[in-house]
Amino acid sequence: MTSRPIYPGLAGQVAFISGGASGIGEALVEAFWEQGAQVAFCDIDSAAGNALCERLGAADNGDGVKRLKPWFAVCDVRDIDAYRVVLDDAARTLGPIRTLVNNAGRDTRHALSDLTVDMWHDMLAVNLTHHVFATQRVAPAMQAAGGGAIVNLGSISWLRGRPNLIGYTASKAAISGITRTLARELGEQNIRVNAVLPGAVVTERQSALWRDASADKQFIDLQCLKLRVEPKHIADSVLFLASPQAATITGQNLVVDAGLAQVSVVG
Repeated sequence: MTSRPIYPGLAGQVAFISGGASGIGEALVEAFWEQGAQVAFCDIDSAAGNALCERLGAADNGDGVKRLKPWFAVCDVRDIDAYRVVLDDAARTLGPIRTLVNNAGRDTRHALSDLTVDMWHDMLAVNLTHHVFATQRVAPAMQAAGGGAIVNLGSISWLRGRPNLIGYTASKAAISGITRTLARELGEQNIRVNAVLPGAVVTERQSALWRDASADKQFIDLQCLKLRVEPKHIADSVLFLASPQAATITGQNLVVDAGLAQVSVVG
């Protein structure tokens, strides 16, 4: 369990996280659970999702904060109809969703010459489309409950112009755009919408597929801060944006990358 500030306003609130079984999503689930929020999440990996629920359900750090076992459902967010059912089930079981974290995504690499129409649509579906329709689904109940916070997970990849990621970067650039539009549209309902743009985050997936000593050195050399970004750093930023302490922050894109995009863009 990490040491982080406690936001009392999150305790008892329902927080829903897509893609919450591993990587950044797992860190998000644990971070909101630590705050005493009632956490719900979905993922396509049933084994990892159930294991996370069991681990947190059995945990107790002795600080007196009431923490409930997370609620989990298996769901592929590309299936919007199925995802709507999961969001409805979570709200029916736990109460209105007051924080929605649109996290699910996949950074599949592909050359432009290999791109097909089906691949393109799949990249948009897994990285962008569900952000919009999940927001649409939870917004009415969120408004009726007095408001809430939506945090979209973007990426600095589009700021850096990375090759072999055209579907992913197109989606992530669009997330920055929809965040500003949704913030304007939902503001009168007391719903704040922000985005967090992670840099090169060390996750199990990244480590298994692309990370080695050379890659670590390359990122450290390019970053202003000489440390690797970890999922907990992203979770800390999302917690703040979801908390009442960020009550007047909306429509913003918060870059959490140890200065990687700054060096890459300016340099």
